[in-house]
Amino acid sequence: MQVIDWDLAVSTGTRLVRPGPQVSREEARQAVTELRTLSREAEGHVREFTKIHTEAPPQPATIVDRPGWIRANVEGFRVVLEPLTERMGNNDNPPPAIVTAVGSRITGVEVGAVLAFLASRVLGQYELFLPPDPTGQEPTGRLTLVAPNIVNAEREMNVHPRDFRLWVCLHEETHRVQFTGVPWLREYVRSQMTEFLLASDLDLPTILERLRSAADTVADVVRGGEGNLIDVIQSPAQKEILDRLTAVMTLVEGHGDYVMDAVGPSVVPSVADIRAKFAARRESTSKFDRTVRKLLGIELKMKQYAEGSAFVRHVVGKVGMDNFNKVWTSPETLPTITEIADPDTWINRVVGQPALET
Repeated sequence: MQVIDWDLAVSTGTRLVRPGPQVSREEARQAVTELRTLSREAEGHVREFTKIHTEAPPQPATIVDRPGWIRANVEGFRVVLEPLTERMGNNDNPPPAIVTAVGSRITGVEVGAVLAFLASRVLGQYELFLPPDPTGQEPTGRLTLVAPNIVNAEREMNVHPRDFRLWVCLHEETHRVQFTGVPWLREYVRSQMTEFLLASDLDLPTILERLRSAADTVADVVRGGEGNLIDVIQSPAQKEILDRLTAVMTLVEGHGDYVMDAVGPSVVPSVADIRAKFAARRESTSKFDRTVRKLLGIELKMKQYAEGSAFVRHVVGKVGMDNFNKVWTSPETLPTITEIADPDTWINRVVGQPALET
């Protein structure tokens, strides 16, 4: 059973996405070459600073344009949603074929529209979920950098291009280091996402009730409210799982922000100027952008990432990097939502009261 028309999602997203900045062929070639080089440089800085090591061989970053980012994310969505699709296909009372066909096209258009919105804003990401490689030779994750968005951001902010590109690479390479250096982390995130999807309520009355709540939320956010669609479409069982997912993603994103800013001063000469202008740029978005970001939970995510960075900064400052790295020992040593807000409770539970590192 096809829950989402993926081909339609791709065609919708690539049709709606805004074109990137105007660059010459030579400027584009230079940006792509430099981003690949800087991603390798950033990985070395990140590994040395974080003390997270891996046997995985270095992989060049994949540089894409906006349509390329949309296609890559659709591939990832298909992998993530496969368990839910299989479950619905094995349902003893499947919906009529016409309902499935129409529904998959509607959701395909919706997914494409959301991806078109995000595709002009995302600077880069570490893709955790890739289609299986029959040869077994390809890595399980992929670092992707969206060259047009990076060039557009550096022009809008009038920052040093090489410094900004390295600064972005430091954050994204931290994610590669996390997921290649902590072998169980990728599967933990995947299992939590699968559990979250399979805990959804699939009966028609519940779906209709959620849709009505979603419509109310949209209206409220447009009027300036604080709701988001993620909160209203999840079941009670999903809330507990989402707390665990939120905690681990807050940790990995906060860790990325912390590393980016900690390493930055020694290798990115204009890092203070970049950080100040980047924060100002984030705050100066249009009302439409702010509304969509609220609906998708992006504003809440930004707040959580700031909390994650504060958690890492507090723990490293108090017990040192080696003791902080105990967070990567197992799923049981990950912080909870409560511990991220109160880092000392995590220190007491996982680290104890060690002496400060010298």
